[in-house]
Amino acid sequence: MTFSFSPEELTAIGLSLKVALWAVFASTPIGVLVALLLARCEFWGKSLVNGLVHLPLILPPVVTGYILLLLFGRRGPLGELLEHTIGLVFAFRWTGAALAAGVMGFPFLVRAVRLSIEAVDRRLESAAETLGAGPVWVFLTVTLPLSVPGLLAGMTLMFGKALGEFGATITFVSNIPGETQTLPTAIYVFTQVPGGDAAALRLVLVSVAISLTVLILSELFARRLAHRVVAS
Repeated sequence: MTFSFSPEELTAIGLSLKVALWAVFASTPIGVLVALLLARCEFWGKSLVNGLVHLPLILPPVVTGYILLLLFGRRGPLGELLEHTIGLVFAFRWTGAALAAGVMGFPFLVRAVRLSIEAVDRRLESAAETLGAGPVWVFLTVTLPLSVPGLLAGMTLMFGKALGEFGATITFVSNIPGETQTLPTAIYVFTQVPGGDAAALRLVLVSVAISLTVLILSELFARRLAHRVVAS
């Protein structure tokens, strides 16, 4: 087996990294707000919101992809609205792959950030409030900086999940080389064609290398978060 990658393999690797990065950075602001809501607010329907956030962990990925297709397809209510208002199209585009990856990885992000926010010493926030800081300023200057280990752990976990997403992606945006064919779908294709074993193995090794790096980084951030929880 040679380790020289074909243009098709390099495209799949590059597209996977692009999709995973966009999924993480587009989801992080929403994930932080949802985590803050779940960690610090009591409201009617909180259990329902928490359940909806974690639903992708329980649902078969194909079901999640089909729901995304119904909602964000070109004839779906949200997909049609976004296309006509801001020209954003998800169906059978790499943007749809990023959306599917973001939805599947969102629970990992929210859970890590929520735990980190809950570990923040409330006395520090109260001290800032007594000095005249408003809720938003307290969050930006006290809560968020102290939650950085959990935030980074959640982002790395979400990146790893997004990189390996298969079921929802292939259901929502199919497997179009150069547009929506990510590492998992490319590996699946190579294993189905004669002589594709070497290419599949090369992409598997790349996936393992990236996933191990992500897990090591996540573990480092999680340890820092655990130390903070124990200290508090």
